[in-house]
Amino acid sequence: MEVVLLHGLLLLLPLAALLLYWYNATFHYFCRVAFFNGWIVAMSTLLSPFVALRGRSVENMKLLRAAILPLKHFYGIKMRVEGSEHLNIKDPCVIVCNHQASLDLMGMVEVIPDRCVPIAKKELMYMGTVGWACWLSGIIFIDRHKREDAIDVISQTARTMRRENLRVWIFPEGTRNQDKSMLPFKRGAFHLAVQAQVPIFPIVISPYWDFFSSKDKKFTSGTCTIRILPKVDTEGLSPKDVPELTETVRRAMADAFAEMSANPCGDQRAEQPLLSCSTGAGAGGGTGSLQQEEDTAGTSN
Repeated sequence: MEVVLLHGLLLLLPLAALLLYWYNATFHYFCRVAFFNGWIVAMSTLLSPFVALRGRSVENMKLLRAAILPLKHFYGIKMRVEGSEHLNIKDPCVIVCNHQASLDLMGMVEVIPDRCVPIAKKELMYMGTVGWACWLSGIIFIDRHKREDAIDVISQTARTMRRENLRVWIFPEGTRNQDKSMLPFKRGAFHLAVQAQVPIFPIVISPYWDFFSSKDKKFTSGTCTIRILPKVDTEGLSPKDVPELTETVRRAMADAFAEMSANPCGDQRAEQPLLSCSTGAGAGGGTGSLQQEEDTAGTSN
C-alpha cells in the first residue's frame, strides 16, 4: 500500500511543478533562470571538446554565439536591432554596452561582429566548463581587484587589437544595473580605445522591466530593443582626453536609454515561447597609465 501511495505521489510531482510554473510567478521566475544557467553550462560542456581541437582562438566565439542564439526563442523574447548599419565594420574597435542582467548575453550575441571578444571578470575563468569554453574562445579576463594587472591587460589588449584585427566588447558600468539610469562608467574601455587609436561603438539595450526583474521575481516574454549608436572616433586623442571621452559616450548612451525607457517598443507581442508563460505567472595611441581605481575596465559581474 505504501508503495502505491509513493508511486502516486511521484506521479503528482510533475503535475504540481507544472501548475506552479503556470500560476506562481516566483516559481516561474526561478525555473526560467535555472534553465538559462543550465543551458549555458550544458552548451559549454558540449562545445568544449570541439573548440579545444582548434585551441584558444577568437573564431571559437562563433560556436558560443550559435549556442546562445536559440535562447530567445525558448523564452519568447523578440529582439529588435536599430542602427545595425553602424556596426558594419571590418577594423578593430571597442564596443561599450550597458549591463542589466545575464540576459544581456542574448542581446550581445544578436549583434556581436566577427572577431569580437568580451572582456570579463577573471572569476569567470574558474567556473568549470563555462570558464574553459570562454578561455578557448579568446575572451579576455581581467582582475578587477588588482589595478596594476588591469592596466597591464588593457595595454596588452591595445597592442593585440591592431595586430590581430580584434574588436573588444566591454560593459563599462562594471556590474549589473537594473536601475532607471546608468551607473558611472569605468574608464578602462576608453583608455583601451585611445591607446589602440580605434573607434568606440556605443550599444544600448532597452530596459527589461516589462518582462524581467530579479527584484520582483518576474521573467515572462517580451520585446527587447538593441540600439547601436554612431561610432565615436578616438584618433588623435591622448590619455588626458579620456575623462571627457568617457562622459561624452555615457551621456549619449544614457540619453538613448532614457528615450527607450519613456517610449518602449509599441509592439510588445513576442513570439510564442517554447517555455510557455501564463498570464498568472507574469503578474508578479598614447600609452599613459590609468590614474584612478575607476579607470579599471568595466566587466560583467
